[in-house]
Parts: sequence; C-alpha cells; structure tokens
Amino acid sequence: MLDIEVIEDPAAAEASLDPIRTRILQELAEPGSATQLAAKVGLPRQKVNYHLKALERHGLVELVEERRKGNVTERVLRATAASYLISPVALQSVAPDPRRFADRFSAFWLLALAGRMVQEMGKLIAGAAAARQKLATFAIDGEITFRTAADRAAFAEDLGVAVTRLVDQYHHGGAGGRKHRLVVALHPALKPDAQDSTKTIPAKEQDND
Repeated sequence: MLDIEVIEDPAAAEASLDPIRTRILQELAEPGSATQLAAKVGLPRQKVNYHLKALERHGLVELVEERRKGNVTERVLRATAASYLISPVALQSVAPDPRRFADRFSAFWLLALAGRMVQEMGKLIAGAAAARQKLATFAIDGEITFRTAADRAAFAEDLGVAVTRLVDQYHHGGAGGRKHRLVVALHPALKPDAQDSTKTIPAKEQDND
C-alpha cells in the first residue's frame, strides 16, 4: 500500500469523489470484506459490493485474499493507498499551466506550480515504485510571522537572493547530471477556523445514494 496515490484517470477520479466510495476507501486502510464494510457504513452488502467493484475496476482497491466459507467465497480487499490526490492530469484540458505566465507575486502562479508538482510527483512515485527504487526528494515546511508587510517583502527578497546564490554554486550546466525541480513558496497560513473545511458525511445521509 502506498502512503499517497495520485489519481490521473478522470473516470477513477470521478469514482473516488463519490461520498460512499470515499468512506469505503477510508475503511479499507485495513483489509476488509463487503460484509464487514456493510456494518461499518450502514449499507446493504449488495450495495457495498457494487461500490467495491467500481473502485476495483479503477484500481483504487486491490484483492488481498479469498476466503472460502461453505459455498460462498468471501473476497477481502484493501485500498491501494492510505490517501489519495487527484492530479491536474484528470482535468487535462483545463489544468493550469505554469508556463502561461511567471509572476513571483501571483497566487495563481503559485497554485499552478503546486498543481504541476502534484502531477510530476505522482508520475515519479509511480515510476520509482515500479522500478523498486527510492525517490530522492527534499522539502521544508514551516511557519514564520512577519511584523509588517515590509518585513515580508524584505524576507522574500533575501530568500530569492540566497536561493539564487545556492543555484549558482551547485548548478551543473554540462552533460551527465540529473536535472531537479526547485520550487520555493511563501503564502499566508490559514486561520484556525478554516483549517478543516471538509466534514465526514454520516452513514444515514449516505443511505440516500
């Protein structure tokens, strides 16, 4: 099971966005059967089976084992990943393209860069997994509080100078090197009441599907 799987296929993305199937994927972080899932999500086993077949068809769940019980074969499945992200590739014709513009102070350019990162990392992770190799990456995540907007602008300028100096120091322009993508981002942190805008749909509400 992957920690995160990036979904590129539009049909798979559509299947994963169904609230019931999202709940099933969540429950299948640990292997389970349709009977076990039915008790957890509050739906008939036949309906759970219908959703499982759709998720399996799109490669979002996988068979772990089959258990024979009398004349019945119970299939035990699990999600292919602990978490999922939908790649901009799933919306290829309308996905943001960072090459259209390059404005260091544009929130939309930052978002386009983030979308490209999801797309590229999804492909790199899949390739590394297929080759049974580790993927060399590095990231820094933190928070900084600025006293004034002028301080923020000064920090951004100093950061740009420092990164440019490091790039000039380590960049190898000749043949034989491996190109790497470098993205540096700075944006306001979300306020506490906006941190979690998603809510789990109760089983009773999901029964209407």
